[in-house]
Amino acid sequence: MRILKVTGKGQIKVKPDVTRIVMTLTGIHPEYEKTLEASSSEKKQLKSVLLPFGFESADIKTLSFNVNTEYESYQERGHYKQKFVGYRYEHVLKIEFDSDNKRLGKVLYALAHAPVQTEFVISYTVKDRESAKNTLLGKAVEDAFAKAGVLAEASGVSLKEIQSIDYSWGEIQFEAHPMRSLAKASDAMYEEASYDMNIEPDDIEVSDTVTVVWEIG
Repeated sequence: MRILKVTGKGQIKVKPDVTRIVMTLTGIHPEYEKTLEASSSEKKQLKSVLLPFGFESADIKTLSFNVNTEYESYQERGHYKQKFVGYRYEHVLKIEFDSDNKRLGKVLYALAHAPVQTEFVISYTVKDRESAKNTLLGKAVEDAFAKAGVLAEASGVSLKEIQSIDYSWGEIQFEAHPMRSLAKASDAMYEEASYDMNIEPDDIEVSDTVTVVWEIG
């Protein structure tokens, strides 16, 4: 059986409509138990900062949590040695909400004046990812059919039944990163205060491929 194998590429631009803030809490303590206690305490403080702005406790999701030993190098009699410093934790959390610059400004101000120091990254994503993926897949298949038609005509063959369709099913990242920030610790938070945010993220451009195999005659 003779076959024609064609890979089609789909490419779309999607307007982001969801704001995502990924926050990282870190700290180091000499005792493992104290490290866990500190992490738990800082998470509670962070939640208390965010809840007044329309978030539920379940909206503040943990992406990762790690505790690792920390050492520092020092020199003694011309030789470098390592000394145990403590246990460092890294707790990465995220919140997502419908894009709203006014709400974003309030949340960023609260984080910047929170009692805990938080590094945070702002990105934008798409709420209806499945619909965007389906549109992308459809365009990739259309491209494969169009290319196959051109190749078959140029080669003087005819397309018969499709023998297989191969799609990677890989994770497509619908995300744009227009800015990165570092919140600094402060001794107060003011819910009524806000940063004047005027961010209009660019469309997110994504692509994917589909490989289609036809029998040819």
